[in-house]
Amino acid sequence: MGARVKVTRPTVQDDVRVRSTAQIAGHPIHPMLVPIPITCFVGALLTDIAYVASAEIMWANCSAWLLLAGIVFGVLAAIAGLIDFLGNRLVRAQAPAWPHLIGNAVVLILSIVNLMIHMRDGWTSVWPSGLALSALTVLILPITGWLGWALVCRHGVGVAR
Repeated sequence: MGARVKVTRPTVQDDVRVRSTAQIAGHPIHPMLVPIPITCFVGALLTDIAYVASAEIMWANCSAWLLLAGIVFGVLAAIAGLIDFLGNRLVRAQAPAWPHLIGNAVVLILSIVNLMIHMRDGWTSVWPSGLALSALTVLILPITGWLGWALVCRHGVGVAR
């Protein structure tokens, strides 16, 4: 009779590590920058809700500034992520890489459109389209975050040996 072969799924420890191309002193840049736009976009949703509830213009102004900061740091994170993506074919070969890239590009595009809407005057800067775009952006973030987590924890992208 034939020998039994046990097939196991490789873990991150078994896989060859996929090094990050964009790094400082061996630390990947992309994961360092990502929390800033996430915080800003969630904050913009919260300040949009506060504006709709109170009609206090300060909250609309806060939303616009949070969107601007989130876009600036989101673009910086996207540049670092794109350098990793284009700089190493092993990163592009990972299943979550493309959906993560496309999802985060959608988040940035939605946020830029949202900032343009927030630059309008008065009530129409937030209600209804500004609030809807802020909510949609925040709903996409957990999906792209999960995909980024999969790249790091399951596929070892940017993990030091």
